[in-house]
Amino acid sequence: MDSEKSIDKSDEAQIAVLPGGDHASSSKYEPQLKRQMKPRHVSMIALGGTIGTGLFLSSGNALANGGPLGLVLGYALIGFVCFCVMTALGEMIAYMPIEGGIITLANRIVDPAFATALSFNYAYCYLFILPAEISAAAVLINYWITSVNNAVWITIGIVLVVGINLMGAKFYGETEFWFASIKVLTIVGLIIVSIVIDCGGGPASSGYVGFRYWKDPGPLNQYAGIAGAGGRFLGFWAVLIQAAFSFIGCETIAMTAGECKNPRRTISRAVKSIYVRIVLFYVLGMFTMGLVCPSNDPRIGTSSDAGASPFVIAIDIAGIKVLPSIVNACLLTSVLSAASADIYISSRTLYGVAKNGDLPKIVMKTTSRGLPIVAISISVCFALLSYMAVSSGATTVFNWFACAMAGITSWFSICVMYLRFRRALDAQGINRADLPYRGPITKFGCYFALVVIFLTSLTSAWSVFLRGNWDTATFVTNYLPMVLFPILYVAKKGH
Repeated sequence: MDSEKSIDKSDEAQIAVLPGGDHASSSKYEPQLKRQMKPRHVSMIALGGTIGTGLFLSSGNALANGGPLGLVLGYALIGFVCFCVMTALGEMIAYMPIEGGIITLANRIVDPAFATALSFNYAYCYLFILPAEISAAAVLINYWITSVNNAVWITIGIVLVVGINLMGAKFYGETEFWFASIKVLTIVGLIIVSIVIDCGGGPASSGYVGFRYWKDPGPLNQYAGIAGAGGRFLGFWAVLIQAAFSFIGCETIAMTAGECKNPRRTISRAVKSIYVRIVLFYVLGMFTMGLVCPSNDPRIGTSSDAGASPFVIAIDIAGIKVLPSIVNACLLTSVLSAASADIYISSRTLYGVAKNGDLPKIVMKTTSRGLPIVAISISVCFALLSYMAVSSGATTVFNWFACAMAGITSWFSICVMYLRFRRALDAQGINRADLPYRGPITKFGCYFALVVIFLTSLTSAWSVFLRGNWDTATFVTNYLPMVLFPILYVAKKGH
């Protein structure tokens, strides 16, 4: 049966039969956002949504920790978890394409307390990653120009990304379409260049590279000097949290459900492309990276611009002179795209929080064009934190604000929601074959994802407990979301 077949009942009529905290009819909240995004906008947002600085830069640390084999295995495992999460989310959001994305879904499928904990966790993630992205943009410009104070570049970045969001959902979708196109072309180009370098095509190449770096320094690295199989396993395990950070953001397609045209068909098609992103951009990208960049190169992780990218290091070793600046320019567009998306996602999250009654109703205020102006204003206030980079260093700020675990907590919540969703379908006698989109991963895939997510979260900052390796920033950013979520849930449940 066609998984994209239309359903006779209205969206809201179907939503009302599901359990959760909101059993009211659709008249309880009149939609205020406008459906302005075109299908091509949503498709490209989904395609490029996971391509960011994590893929281009932070993957270098993963390569240094796990070696080329550990890098590929780590990204493949987290990629499969991402696939399970996204297909589960796609099944739910295509059935209920409502304003507020996963926040409203959590309220209707689970309960208001769960939605409250998830919403504040989600807002925390994107409100605080926003200044980190803008700070990173300033560092990328420093690759070419160091004589100008970073405050100038930060101001320009804030004005640009805020301006994009103030132009409305349609304009945001259009800019993301082109930003995402650049990111896709960049990673495809880097994969092709890596293959050419591996075959000995660089000007300074000493011949066919092949699997040279898999032999020396080796396929798996010893983590933190820990000898034996245990050190190699810990190196692989260290890749997982870095890989998770790279994938964070793929679930944000759910936030477009209230503002895209023909959401059921559009979102169904966008979710179906998830395996392409995982296999092509990440698994193949990490594999080719490990072929051409030695995992023990001292330049890995030494800066926050293109010079620290394993792809650029490989290009430099091959003697290709022009490409590093081109890659840095593409990284700059990627960071600005991410910052623009952070404002969009955080503002729509705040809108959803207010819609669920956890923030004042004024946050739901929209313009005549359907723009949640108050929520956007709150997001802009957090963007101003990026000026901290002027005095304390963008790298330090990025480490404090990089809330990867908050995003992972959202993945965990999506799996819980999906299992509840499946129970609701069974209880109501609704056949999955009648859904607008039916994911290839069953609920057992969600159970697997839950286990991996929990273990990854629990051990994400284990290295800080090694002798002489304590890092307060790492400890806080990794474990605060794990503590915050249950506290918010219990507090709301007992209210």
